[in-house]
Amino acid sequence: MRTYSELIQLPTFEERFEYLSLEGSVGVETFGFDRYLNQVFYHLPEWRRVRRDVIARDMGCDLGLEGYDIYGRVLIHHMNPILPKDIENRNPDILNPEFLITTCKRTHDAIHYGAAAPEQEFVTRTAGDTCPWK
Repeated sequence: MRTYSELIQLPTFEERFEYLSLEGSVGVETFGFDRYLNQVFYHLPEWRRVRRDVIARDMGCDLGLEGYDIYGRVLIHHMNPILPKDIENRNPDILNPEFLITTCKRTHDAIHYGAAAPEQEFVTRTAGDTCPWK
């Protein structure tokens, strides 16, 4: 069982990625295949609360690693894949931050389907680029 406590002991992005990698286990029955459960779960107030807390804990960084800021869509990855029965039986682990980590979509997809850690994308910042009215 993968845990946040173990993950944060790993100093590099590559080590953290390897720890989380599912090595392309496509087609295994997981929570994501039952779309109706997916839609219900990700709209629960409990999920939204824990999601916000995990993003804050990880400082909005990919795999919770400082210097790997996420500039696009932020995902929360369940380190241990969820099964439909976890939702149906209200398994408390699915809302436990000890089993969750912040990722960007690219890293999340690579954890599930990729063979290697994605390279970090760097965003060149310019004056005024975060100004919402420009």
